[in-house]
Amino acid sequence: MVAHSMLDALPIPAIFIGEDNRIRRSNAQARTLLNMQIDGRHYVTALRQPSLSDHIEKTMAEGVDGQVNFIHTEAGREVVYEVHLGRVITEDTRENGVLLSFMDVKSHEEAGQMRSDFVANVSHELRTPLTALTGFIETLRGPARDDAEARDRFLGIMEDEGKRMNRLVADLLSLSRVEDMARIRPSDSVDIFAVLNSIRNALSQTAEARGVTVLVETQLEPPVLVAGDLGQLAQVFTNLIENAIKYGRKDGTVVVSVAQMPMFPAFKGPAICVSVQDDGPGIPGHHLSRLTERFYRGDNHRSRELGGTGLGLAIVKHIINRHRGRLRIESEVGQGSKFSVLLRDDL
Repeated sequence: MVAHSMLDALPIPAIFIGEDNRIRRSNAQARTLLNMQIDGRHYVTALRQPSLSDHIEKTMAEGVDGQVNFIHTEAGREVVYEVHLGRVITEDTRENGVLLSFMDVKSHEEAGQMRSDFVANVSHELRTPLTALTGFIETLRGPARDDAEARDRFLGIMEDEGKRMNRLVADLLSLSRVEDMARIRPSDSVDIFAVLNSIRNALSQTAEARGVTVLVETQLEPPVLVAGDLGQLAQVFTNLIENAIKYGRKDGTVVVSVAQMPMFPAFKGPAICVSVQDDGPGIPGHHLSRLTERFYRGDNHRSRELGGTGLGLAIVKHIINRHRGRLRIESEVGQGSKFSVLLRDDL
């Protein structure tokens, strides 16, 4: 006997069709997929794809398990499900029929492609400094062996390339840790204002080297508390403030402001908003939606020149997602850039 609880226990959409060609049972995933109450209906009126109906009919008549694709439109995009059909025969003939299970193969294919792209990107990012290191080592062993000036210059470049690889590996490990913790919502109490002041002090030499003034402002009464992971939030704002210093205007100003929003609709409650505003050249609009993608760079040459790995904002996005927060990016060419992090004011 095919019990209702058995279908509900499956992690994928599943439908059981009786020998009277009516859907006897379905689980919640199947009803969500088809966006209707399908139990009791003739399968043709619920599934409405001739190729799937043909396979159901064949499996019902011949008792042969089958497989067929089911194409469904979700949020304006086509999703391909691989439907597995199996004949069910029990001692209670009233429970004989066909069991359908739906597997989202397009998502698996996309995930596989993302993994392939990720490996290709990592390989490319590592190959560039490795090629430089190999070339300089060969030169130092050959033509530049006795050239002290060239040797010092090449060793300096090799040191920079080694540091670049080290930053990339560190960011990859950081991204992996953040992804592993994605489902664990942090609950410690963090004074965000104290974190920002600490980061400003830690980045003071970087700011001084570019003549940049970093201001941390708030009209709230410290401490400004949010529920979060202290280390990860420090990582987020270190990345955003350091980017503002490096990519903003030389001899300019970076303003870090902390404010409270009494009601933020996405949270259905109050929020703490931390904004990092620079007065740099700004970012062209067509780059904004992709800035948090892994290895995406709005200015590839300048990013590499400043030691960027292309993973910083991807890590920021994952950390903010873990905190159930929001990241907003606003920028206009010639008007600077503003990165705002909204966190739930749950304390």
